[in-house]
Amino acid sequence: MSPSADHSRVRASRVTPGLLLLFLSLLALLSFGAPARAEELPEYRLKAAFLYNFALFTEWPADVGGTLNLCVFGADPFGKEIDALQGKSVGARRILVQRKTAVDSLDDCQILFIAAPAMDKLGQLLDGLRGSPTLLVADSPGATRRGVALNMSVALNKVTFEANLPAARNAGLNLSSQLLRLATQVIQ
Repeated sequence: MSPSADHSRVRASRVTPGLLLLFLSLLALLSFGAPARAEELPEYRLKAAFLYNFALFTEWPADVGGTLNLCVFGADPFGKEIDALQGKSVGARRILVQRKTAVDSLDDCQILFIAAPAMDKLGQLLDGLRGSPTLLVADSPGATRRGVALNMSVALNKVTFEANLPAARNAGLNLSSQLLRLATQVIQ
């Protein structure tokens, strides 16, 4: 058995059945809910919930510490929806939501959502964050092919996502196999 396969078993055992059930329930709601339900839950409230679940199903290096800084880079499309994640637990860590507008202010971000209008700075972001344990997330077409680890999209009132495993691994992060099973596409 390879070390990465053994590591996957350890990582999967850290995700409790309750967390997996919560995430799967959210995805089921999104997949099978009537269009009226999608109107009740605004797009960016759903995407904020996905960000939280991405954090739950990512294995972070031990030296990250007790806080996961969730940074929104560029014009904030979430508004108050992202603020609901402030202080939420991710294992032994807590989320701290921050809004950032400068490329050179992102060193302390463990989760970085790149707003669509800021995607023109993706090259700078990738260069500046190279080797740091930062989960890059976007909701822009083609973002995973450009180096973002997780990219959300909306189709037929459902939020879906793609994953780029090399991008996550280059950041020293491991994405849970349970999360990857729910992705519409996984770049190996």
